[in-house]
Amino acid sequence: MPLLEIRNLSKIYSQGESVFGAKPSGNDEVRAVDDVSLDIHAGETLGVVGESGSGKSTLGRLILRLIEPTSGSIRFEGRDLLAAQGGEMRRLRRDMQIIFQDPFASLDPRFRVEEIVAEPLVIHGTRNARGGIRSRVIELLRAVGLDESILQRFPHEFSGGQRQRIGIARALALHPKFIVADEPVSALDVSVGAQIVNLLAQLQRDFGLTYLFISHSMPVVRYLSTRIAVMHRGKIVEAGPTQQIVERPAHAYTRSLLEATPVVAV
Repeated sequence: MPLLEIRNLSKIYSQGESVFGAKPSGNDEVRAVDDVSLDIHAGETLGVVGESGSGKSTLGRLILRLIEPTSGSIRFEGRDLLAAQGGEMRRLRRDMQIIFQDPFASLDPRFRVEEIVAEPLVIHGTRNARGGIRSRVIELLRAVGLDESILQRFPHEFSGGQRQRIGIARALALHPKFIVADEPVSALDVSVGAQIVNLLAQLQRDFGLTYLFISHSMPVVRYLSTRIAVMHRGKIVEAGPTQQIVERPAHAYTRSLLEATPVVAV
């Protein structure tokens, strides 16, 4: 059984309710995600690649129920995610986390690093004593290549790559099984982004994680992903094993992505 089963998932924004908060011109609706079906298996990385506006980030947020779909179904470990309420949804959220695109916007500037990383533990009612939470925070920081000397510092004191590492540590706090990585290196320069991609690969090996890795960069997706799904105008136009997609693309849009992006060393 797949870890996640996504069937006929759609998100339609009516006029005046577009994903960007502005009225779409012409048509009365915007199909941000249009009848998408995917399986994601435990331990793999499914890369979702496409240009800006293709629906990638909306898909990731739908899967986590950060926004609600218009139609379709999502099952996580066989459980109906869209039917889950209250305590059941709270338990499911422990297993499903997100790494955001912008490390400068995703960390609360009023919080110290210790508070940021500990926040999921506090929200989800971890019964550990304060010392136990701090020990867990230090453990998480070390896992992402940071140390306890930064516990009392604020986000503005760090570089983009360091902030993204802090965000990754926060995402790992509750021992999740599944992580949506939403363009996690697009706001970073190439060398720092490569370090973050390598870190994500190492964490997957260390913690047995499953990723939905969202990116507009085919070379980055190619490096990290077990399988690739190519998204265009809200639809999955092609999906398959990474080698197949890269070496024998069937869809013209996939070929255009491969031709448009240089190889990036990671």
